[in-house]
Amino acid sequence: MVAFISHVTIDCREPYTLSEWWKDVLGYVEDPDDPNDPEHEECYLKDPRGKGVPVLFIKVPEEKSVKNRLHFDLRPRTGERNAEYQRLLRHGATKVADHRGIDGPGTGWVVMADPEGNEFCVLRGESELG
Repeated sequence: MVAFISHVTIDCREPYTLSEWWKDVLGYVEDPDDPNDPEHEECYLKDPRGKGVPVLFIKVPEEKSVKNRLHFDLRPRTGERNAEYQRLLRHGATKVADHRGIDGPGTGWVVMADPEGNEFCVLRGESELG
């Protein structure tokens, strides 16, 4: 017997607000069976193509206080890493660390954080892979 990942859960202060932010980042949609509204303590997003792992945002009372032990690695489906990085900055993400070019030009990644401080990485786009 083996298990599979049903969904990824993100603890946060404002589930609706953060789910709306990630919805735009990932191109995900609300689950029609989930009451995704500002007053609800949980918000569930899913990949409309049915390929990505769903994400559940759950309200918790405490603020984020330390570095994530688990994080998303995002790879742009179209376009390049640097363009995606710029898009996410305009969308409200912040840069945490820049590891682009760590092994030479065109390699590496950028560590960013969402509006509640949850870290994630932006990798090279599919078009940049050899």
